[in-house]
Amino acid sequence: MAETFAAAARRSGLGYVAPGETPSSGALLKAMGGVRGLVESILPGLSFLVVYTITRELLVSVLIPLVIAVLFVVVRVVTRTPFTSAIAGVLGLGLSAGLALITGRAEDNFVLGFFINAIFLLALVISMIARWPLIGVIASLITSEGTGWRADRAKVRVAYLATILWCGLFSVRLGVELPLYFSGNVDALAAFKLILGVPLYAGVLWVTWLMMRTVYRSKKVGPAA
Repeated sequence: MAETFAAAARRSGLGYVAPGETPSSGALLKAMGGVRGLVESILPGLSFLVVYTITRELLVSVLIPLVIAVLFVVVRVVTRTPFTSAIAGVLGLGLSAGLALITGRAEDNFVLGFFINAIFLLALVISMIARWPLIGVIASLITSEGTGWRADRAKVRVAYLATILWCGLFSVRLGVELPLYFSGNVDALAAFKLILGVPLYAGVLWVTWLMMRTVYRSKKVGPAA
């Protein structure tokens, strides 16, 4: 079980730079899934914004992003590249589109995202209340450190700060997007979802790497005797 969690941590965005290593733009791009991952993350939401702004038609606005996401899965299957995240994206878009079509409200296309952000925020807060800040736990899984990090005050302090930083990410998303949802401002909601999506995630991830680097050090292997 521990190995499963450790493997999941290494596959997460945080795992692309081991704590103590110097982050790079290349590592950040990989954490975003590369150029393909960026396109797959941004294009469906962008297509919804463009199509809805032009047509004001709910059906076509939610179906076009879904079709695009399905095409991404097909391409990944054909090229034999990992497609689990792409399928998850299709399921998310499908559920969001279905809810919007059932209610007839374009803004309901974003409700699932609210719940996802709220769940992540709640998990982070609970981890701090339990005195096991989640970012510290993830870092320990990546480095196979076990629970030893909890005896290091500097690591614990940075783990709390990094966890608070991620709480800020999800709080900002909810704080900006929910008022737009309740006001029915679909155009602004779609636009801010894009702005607060990949760009904000990338920025918070980069800062987290830098914070972790202050308390972890890469292990250097000396020359052979």
